[in-house]
Amino acid sequence: MVFSSITFIFYFLPLFFLTYYFADRRYKNLVILFGSILFYAWGAPKFIFILLGATAIDYYVVLLMAARERKPLRLALLCVSLGINLGLLVYFKYSNFFVENVNHVIGRLGFKEIGWTKLVLPIGISFYTFETITYVVDVYRRVHKPLRNFWDYQMYIILFPKLIAGPIIRFHDFAGQIYDHHDNDTIDNRLRGLYRFFLGLGKKVLIANVMGAASDTIFALPANHLDTGIAWFGILSYTFQIYFDFSGYSDMAIGLGLMMGFRFPENFNNPYSASSITDFWRRWHITLGSWMRNYLYIPLGGNKVKSKGRLFFNLWFVFLASGLWHGAAWGYIIWGGYHGFFLVVERLFLGKWLARLGKWACLYTFPVVMTGWVFFRLEHLHPGVAYIKRMFSWHTGHPEWQTNKEYLFMLAAAFLFSFFTLGKWGDKVQRAVFHNPYSMRMHYVMTFLGVVVFIIAAGRITTSTFNPFIYFRF
Repeated sequence: MVFSSITFIFYFLPLFFLTYYFADRRYKNLVILFGSILFYAWGAPKFIFILLGATAIDYYVVLLMAARERKPLRLALLCVSLGINLGLLVYFKYSNFFVENVNHVIGRLGFKEIGWTKLVLPIGISFYTFETITYVVDVYRRVHKPLRNFWDYQMYIILFPKLIAGPIIRFHDFAGQIYDHHDNDTIDNRLRGLYRFFLGLGKKVLIANVMGAASDTIFALPANHLDTGIAWFGILSYTFQIYFDFSGYSDMAIGLGLMMGFRFPENFNNPYSASSITDFWRRWHITLGSWMRNYLYIPLGGNKVKSKGRLFFNLWFVFLASGLWHGAAWGYIIWGGYHGFFLVVERLFLGKWLARLGKWACLYTFPVVMTGWVFFRLEHLHPGVAYIKRMFSWHTGHPEWQTNKEYLFMLAAAFLFSFFTLGKWGDKVQRAVFHNPYSMRMHYVMTFLGVVVFIIAAGRITTSTFNPFIYFRF
């Protein structure tokens, strides 16, 4: 079920929140759990049993681990839990990729290829796998005690606003809210959550979908048919599509959580105005970056290594892993290695030069990020290289795609909302909308703005069949 669908907005949400708000406080978590199960089962009825079964096993394995004092036994139970979680992720997400590559090699050698039925990827498996890992690792490290109630653990993992595409919430940071979120379930938070949901819906439906339609049309063209200008329009459109698609989803998730009294971490902070690739990764998919730092980079030694060579390897390896996490294709791995390369170069010397440019360093960051998105969008090496060649060599001809007024208007809006915090006024507006306490006047302004955005977005949803969510497949 997509957040921007008619089913979710006009049927699921009203029914869920009516039930939730009228339920006794003792049963609100159960309402959330059953609503989340229904939400997931609607889109993946077969996989809901795998999700529920894996979380049930994981809960009791972690309870056993927490009750043991002997480190070898605790470590063994940690490995059992990680084996279950990572085993399911690897099986469903990477088996097809592994078999395809093995078949490619043995086919070249003249051997018979392996017979294989392609697996369907469970929705959101990467996101909820990472959250189960934060739970078991945080309990193993004695950072936090395990949850007292099995149903509360199920709710933490399956909580529907964040289930499909995050934010990825570390257990240690969220555990206290599982029991105490009712105190934050106030009228003010409900309204602010609703405003945030409407703004995210607008970003997704009004900007991302328009950019996505253009991107799909251009990337469907053969590379040798592309004008250089059209190639740049294609990747520019995708660059804005993926940002407003994913950040819009995150806004909707944060808003829905706030309407229940939950405070989710921010997942984006104007990443395209970053002053370096290092800064970009402090601003883009923030919760994934935090996860990679706490559960992969630091265990590898982090910054506390004896040589710069090992430090650079750690950085590069983490971003290769980040690329592979996004998808089982060489294009994602190349994209991760590409970003890792720039992080290393910035550590070596480039970062000092960029610091002198201040906020204008985004003129370096944005084109570098945009070029990297080519491999992310096309998922394979050779099509990605062919597309980039068209971008950086001059080709003219008969354009097979043309702009229109709606596209140009939304493109201008995408530029504005991607870079407006470079000015002090933009930063002030952002803090007023998302962070500062609301006055009654501000509530009136946001109510008017939210209703207008919702009406326009709802009209768009009911008249258009193009409504993808990019990160659903990760």
